[in-house]
Amino acid sequence: MDNIILGLLLLSSRTIYQLRERIDKGLNLMYSSSMGSIQAAIKKLLNCGYIKYEEAIENGRYKKIYSITDSGKQNFIEWVSTPMEIQSSKNPELAKLYFMGFSTKEKRESGLQEYILKLKEHYDMLNALCKEAEKFKVFDENKDILHYQFAATRYGKDLMKFNIEWWQKLLDEMKGSNI
Repeated sequence: MDNIILGLLLLSSRTIYQLRERIDKGLNLMYSSSMGSIQAAIKKLLNCGYIKYEEAIENGRYKKIYSITDSGKQNFIEWVSTPMEIQSSKNPELAKLYFMGFSTKEKRESGLQEYILKLKEHYDMLNALCKEAEKFKVFDENKDILHYQFAATRYGKDLMKFNIEWWQKLLDEMKGSNI
């Protein structure tokens, strides 16, 4: 979460609520956007001197607007420049699949149908972001940055498509058999 926040603040200064909103829109495949996890990361980054904040009053409301420091930029650039590593792709919901045989066929079918609908909603959101990105006018100095941001969004969309197809196949197998 720390580096996600640093990267977002490298793009522009933001309040904690703006950070959460941006993470919710496309980055939630990488990290949870819970306010608790964001606040913990903000506190850690402040303690390390990687970010700072400015206090402002907007429409009668007190706000902290966070921005990245030079040491935060340096730390982020070092992190983003290292090779990627294979990470665990743990999905706690797979435990339900593992033990699904204990449930009734009707509950299994309705549960999978509901899950597929949620996956499709997520896919539609990512697909809309990809279509929006295709129309986006990009200045040359931001071309590389935006290219890879959109690549991450395409990855998420393709992953959702794979998941939809996989779970639909399982549902079809279930409907066509006595299990």
